[in-house]
Amino acid sequence: MSKKRVVVTGMGALTPIGNSLDEYWKNLVNGVSGAAPITKFDASLFKTQFACEVKNFDVNTLIERKEARKLDLFSQYAMFTAIEAMQDAKIDTESVNLDRCGVIWGSGIGGLETFQNECFAFKDGNGTPRFNPFFIPKMIVDIAAGHISMKFGFRGPNYVTVSACASSTNAMIDAFMMLQLGKSDIIITGGSEAAVNIAGVGGFNALRALSTRNDSPQTASRPFDKTRDGFVLGEGSGCLILEELEHAKARGAKIYAEVIGAGLSADAHHMTAPHPEGLGAISVMNLALEDAGMKPSDIDYVNVHGTSTPLGDIAETKAIKQVFGEDAYNLNISSSKSMTGHLLGAAGAIEAIACVKAVQEDIVPPTINFEVEDENIDYNLNFTFDKAQKRVVNAALSNTFGFGGHNASVIVKKYKD
Repeated sequence: MSKKRVVVTGMGALTPIGNSLDEYWKNLVNGVSGAAPITKFDASLFKTQFACEVKNFDVNTLIERKEARKLDLFSQYAMFTAIEAMQDAKIDTESVNLDRCGVIWGSGIGGLETFQNECFAFKDGNGTPRFNPFFIPKMIVDIAAGHISMKFGFRGPNYVTVSACASSTNAMIDAFMMLQLGKSDIIITGGSEAAVNIAGVGGFNALRALSTRNDSPQTASRPFDKTRDGFVLGEGSGCLILEELEHAKARGAKIYAEVIGAGLSADAHHMTAPHPEGLGAISVMNLALEDAGMKPSDIDYVNVHGTSTPLGDIAETKAIKQVFGEDAYNLNISSSKSMTGHLLGAAGAIEAIACVKAVQEDIVPPTINFEVEDENIDYNLNFTFDKAQKRVVNAALSNTFGFGGHNASVIVKKYKD
């Protein structure tokens, strides 16, 4: 059977550098850092005392206060961006087949703050077992998709993918394939995460995964710089409306870009470290190109996983050179995480949005904070340091790699009828 074509018809973003799609993209292009001292709790005793927090977020602008109290912050973020994306896509829920509309979401951790706070309350109550009746439904990772489906009445496929930092890319790929196979007409997809809390920062500090550049938070996320010392924890959400092309055309939808290919692989190497030669990353990019029916020379921009970790940046650079060969030197490469920090399970969603906007507007956002060359990295590659670059972006590839060796890549391109 022939596969259906899949397009992006709506987007929403809630990030450390912008609380809407337009604000996020503007600040991404302008190289704005979202890092600052942590305000959500007293982090003075922690090794890392800064993060990329969402700022000035008021859930009650879109969700009633009584309902918002039943949602962990990661679900509130999810709902916020889903509402923006649906409004952007101008979908009339009374004129679509709701049985063929679904929600496939991604989150690596889910309701960590709810779990943390309930444990604190139990301890402070001298062991008296008094738990909030919403404890479990607020915490479980699948609940974000459930709330979005109830908001819009979508009765089609409904679940959440969990693959650490690759979670929302996995969700988008599942949505893409569901639409390709003709199983659905519209799927709300993306991801959300809200781990800037005591447990999240403490846990990643214990892993020695976070930067400890407390004297200069805004420059701490420095992918491909020799002095990088770990990622900066971020939070937020990104949402994309994926739609079968003919369905989108029939309702006169605005089309941002076409999703054309995807790849999935595993490192099968280590719990938290990437394969040193980037074997899983090589495999996943090759699979995405094969799925898209593209050659390496067809890709103009790679939004890298680029977390600003000592091992990860080197392994991904090696993988890009292996996959693209001489064409690697014609690419623009950049890491959005230099500005947003690492949104964990939501990273793939906001980075896919960056790729869609790059394709739409022919602008590649920069990698900021580079200062010192690392002898293990080839700087003949164009990492788009410091400033955004104008160029024709016909196709862009987004990489996400997660703890456990999970790798996911997705390719978007300019839509042509």
